[in-house]
Amino acid sequence: MIRTSRRARRRMLAGVGVAAVLVTAGACSSDSGGSDDASASGGGPAKPSGTVTVFAAASLQESFTALGKKFEKEYPGTKVTFNFGGSDSLAAGITEGAPADVFASASPKTMKTVTDAGDAAGTPSTFVRNRLEIAALPGNPDRIASLKDLTRPGLKVVLCAKTVPCGAAAQTALEASGLELTPVSYEQDVKSALTKVELKEADAAVVYRTDVKAAGDKVEGVEFPESAEAVNDCPIVSLKHAGNTAGAKAFIALVKSAAGQKVMTTSGFLSP
Repeated sequence: MIRTSRRARRRMLAGVGVAAVLVTAGACSSDSGGSDDASASGGGPAKPSGTVTVFAAASLQESFTALGKKFEKEYPGTKVTFNFGGSDSLAAGITEGAPADVFASASPKTMKTVTDAGDAAGTPSTFVRNRLEIAALPGNPDRIASLKDLTRPGLKVVLCAKTVPCGAAAQTALEASGLELTPVSYEQDVKSALTKVELKEADAAVVYRTDVKAAGDKVEGVEFPESAEAVNDCPIVSLKHAGNTAGAKAFIALVKSAAGQKVMTTSGFLSP
């Protein structure tokens, strides 16, 4: 009875809901995953084709988009469609039947939502790790030098929602420091938090260092030692109800390949 309901929701979401939030990026994939990893370089029993739908944490946007372009060059005619957002929202969408082939989360906890629901095909694997950093205004006019500085009266600080991996990590870092911080807002994902600083609607935000790097001179990054207490593992998995299994394996293979890892570490991620 539950299976029938989920299939019905999947058909509905495929035609209406998910289309409104998908962000398309041209891509091309190679078939691999597990014992098929060699196919990322062009071999393997099944050449990928068609469209691969990837649900990925917002913090992965720049690096995954770059990998999507690499796919397109390797296998002309295929395409990867990305849905970037808060890992908790993406996981909830998958368990409700949103059509997707791959899920890349910013934390094991949000991945567990998918695995507990029986929607993962196989065991998720950590492909990178990410660490927090403070994003301050360009030039750091408020002279922010530590996590404690964010608790100063009058400073407008933004955090990710506590249910989102970057928000949960920030809370872990604050608790490890014995600090309490009341932000002016909690944002739905790390990009939304960063945007508040970029638009000068906030003085600082606690985000990932990968997002600070991607923002360039729009913000100034401030490292803080407590971030070592809240490093997030980022897992990836193909999904049980994937419409493009070969493409899903291919995308995961590229992400985990030497070339894929180079893209990820260049973006500021840590090796697993």
